[in-house]
Amino acid sequence: MPGSAHQPLPPLRLVLDTNIVVAGLLWNGPPRRLLQAAIDGEVDLFSSAVLLNELAHTLGYSKFDKRIESFGTSIAALVAQYAALASLVSPASVPRVVANDADDDHVIAAAIAARAELNRHRGSQASAAHRLPSGHRHRHRAEGRRQA
Repeated sequence: MPGSAHQPLPPLRLVLDTNIVVAGLLWNGPPRRLLQAAIDGEVDLFSSAVLLNELAHTLGYSKFDKRIESFGTSIAALVAQYAALASLVSPASVPRVVANDADDDHVIAAAIAARAELNRHRGSQASAAHRLPSGHRHRHRAEGRRQA
């Protein structure tokens, strides 16, 4: 409209699944671009203590040893790097939502606590949608993260 001031939209609030974070920390590609977008202030990332612990555990898999070593870094340093990018949320509850993968319930709970727009993860139920107790709608393979 003429004469009206356009206000910029706030950055997307995103909660990333651990596999997306691992891919972003260790390889180039779309997950890395999400982390770069957070560094550039284009998106806001959110996580929880449970998700950070899962990240440390996942990075500890032997299949990542050589990749982490090639960067001259450590699991602790990578987790700290990601934790510095993400604001922590503490979900009030972790509803049972994702059949066959209770770990994904923590991602969804963090997304609800962060009031994230989308939640992205690599899962076997790529097109599934879930009705969350809060009334939010969750779609696998979308994206989302932010702090409340």
